[in-house]
Amino acid sequence: MRSLTLSSARAVGAALLIAPLCTTSLAAQAASVVYRLGKDTVAIEQYTRTATGLSGEMVQRSGAAVARYQYALTLGKDGRPTSASIKRLQPDGSVPPNSPSDTRFTVRADSIVREAVFADSIQRRAFAAKQALINFPTFIYGPTEILAAIKKTGGPVDSLPALGLTGNMGFTGFTPAGGDTVKLRGGAYAMVMRFDATNRLQLVDGAFTTNKSIGTRGAGGLDIAAIAKAMKPTGTLSLRDVARGGFGQGGMVIIDYGRPSVRDRSVWGGTLVPFDTVWRTGANDATHLFTTRTLTMGDLTVPPGMYTLWVQHTRSGTFLMVNKQTGQWGTGYTPSQDLGRVAMQMTPTASHVEEFTITVRAMNPTKGAIEMAWGPSMVSVPFTASVVRP
Repeated sequence: MRSLTLSSARAVGAALLIAPLCTTSLAAQAASVVYRLGKDTVAIEQYTRTATGLSGEMVQRSGAAVARYQYALTLGKDGRPTSASIKRLQPDGSVPPNSPSDTRFTVRADSIVREAVFADSIQRRAFAAKQALINFPTFIYGPTEILAAIKKTGGPVDSLPALGLTGNMGFTGFTPAGGDTVKLRGGAYAMVMRFDATNRLQLVDGAFTTNKSIGTRGAGGLDIAAIAKAMKPTGTLSLRDVARGGFGQGGMVIIDYGRPSVRDRSVWGGTLVPFDTVWRTGANDATHLFTTRTLTMGDLTVPPGMYTLWVQHTRSGTFLMVNKQTGQWGTGYTPSQDLGRVAMQMTPTASHVEEFTITVRAMNPTKGAIEMAWGPSMVSVPFTASVVRP
């Protein structure tokens, strides 16, 4: 996927640059956050924060669509939201068909009310909750500055009630993430965030989530409407592929997996496969292994059947986990379902491998290897396939 190409308008072009940090006071604090996957810009958020509120807009490109959002928060004297509005728009600013023109939230002492405003009606629902907050869509993270301000006063922020755009009551909060960073709870992704001394958002890091985007603070003053019109959808990212190896008559080893791209990011032990985390071995749906033969990988025996594959990359080695749970999304790893794990060998690739690639290599009817190449390295594990006698 190519980097985002914008029009020649100076304000639009500036959106793809990391601008100097905003230094204006809280009375009129304007900022932007540019979210990137490697060198590719996937979303841009811009907002203004004052002592009495926070308003902003965001545009993102995902799959076949480009979407815009406009939002506003009104704050009470205690710094907590008293009302909010979220509008989802098409790139030209119009409302998508069959969608509300506005979604409004009213926060009361012991409840929060959500109103979806349509042309001919208003859908209203109230939820019992004390001091509730609002959960915003992905790539709207400016309002987390309100949560950071609450945290600074010493109030509990690990699990606060929060209502989302679709009307689902959940929670939001922060947990410590080491040093001066915190991890977001309750949103679609557990993004790691850093704020400065005045609670201004500086960094949004999705490296340890399946989102993987990195958001960096810049100056305000961007023309989001022009940017939205110039943005192109990303198309389908991480297409599915199948690796297959044959081992004698009726002997098949098949791996179905997603193929994410490097996009100028670090891979093994870096942004994409961080040390000690469990990786889905691809993207999107869990990576599935199907075998008609019994496979022996070191001291691990894999009977015929279907499994999911997971990888853990550590400073002392890389390990392949074969799991009995199947049919799940790639974040649905259950350690108790592991059939077992086996050490993998890491070697450098002959050249850079942009798209993650799995190969089931058959040396002969009873010997093979699973190879996974990405970026500068390949990890592999040899196996022996059982022989089925006629």
